[in-house]
Amino acid sequence: MTALFPAPTFTGPRLQAAIIDLDGTMIDTANDFTAGLNGMLAQLDAEETSREEVVGYVGKGSEHLIRSVLAPRFEAEHAQDRFDEAFAIYQAEYAKINGLHTRLYPDVEAGLAALRDAGLKLACVTNKPHRFAVELLEQYGLAQYFSVVLGGDSLARKKPDPLPMLTAAAQLGVEPRATVAIGDSENDALAGRAAGMATLTVPYGYNHGQAIQTIKSDGIVASLLDAARRRQGDRSAPFPRLEKSFILMFLNKKRSLISIDRGAWPWRRWSR
Repeated sequence: MTALFPAPTFTGPRLQAAIIDLDGTMIDTANDFTAGLNGMLAQLDAEETSREEVVGYVGKGSEHLIRSVLAPRFEAEHAQDRFDEAFAIYQAEYAKINGLHTRLYPDVEAGLAALRDAGLKLACVTNKPHRFAVELLEQYGLAQYFSVVLGGDSLARKKPDPLPMLTAAAQLGVEPRATVAIGDSENDALAGRAAGMATLTVPYGYNHGQAIQTIKSDGIVASLLDAARRRQGDRSAPFPRLEKSFILMFLNKKRSLISIDRGAWPWRRWSR
């Protein structure tokens, strides 16, 4: 199937910062989640879960993840009664395997380096617990790129609430309107838009098991590097128009080829 994504309609000042999601945007962690949850479920004498089930739950925090996995395995009242026990077991199990079953998505570090070299300040805002997020970023050598890392337990509210995005922008010393939020899910776009930021979506990742076309963001980029690419060797150059590229994505479990035609992405907000 071939289709065109709508062009972003950015307006406003030149971007000064990027706030980037972790799970499903920089690192594929679904197998880690599955392993941690299965360790938990084994101790609860419950049926195992699978990657296919888990990817539909990822992105809304550990509490949501655990409640979602318990729901089809226990009666509602019993699931609620066992939540605290399950949560404690999951945290312990996940701590044992954090990063063991993960992989870095293509062009992530190159994209972070390009964003940094373009003069953007970087923050990582995730619904993953802060200590797990920091450990994972350090494992892949990505922590060096971020001045701010906020986890799902860093503040009173998590994405899709705008509080983490606004807090990250404040800690970076930039205005929300001069910031772009990049992620793989509706929660990332909702949080960024509510904070008054530009929003971009990557076509891989999880998005709670839904197609990326359902996300109301300012545009879709093939990778972090595509979001950052500019004229090579010219530090003062604006971000370029996205040249013709092809993105492989999975839609309704069928492999679909998406073609973005040359000139469809003007990136007006990112130009000088």
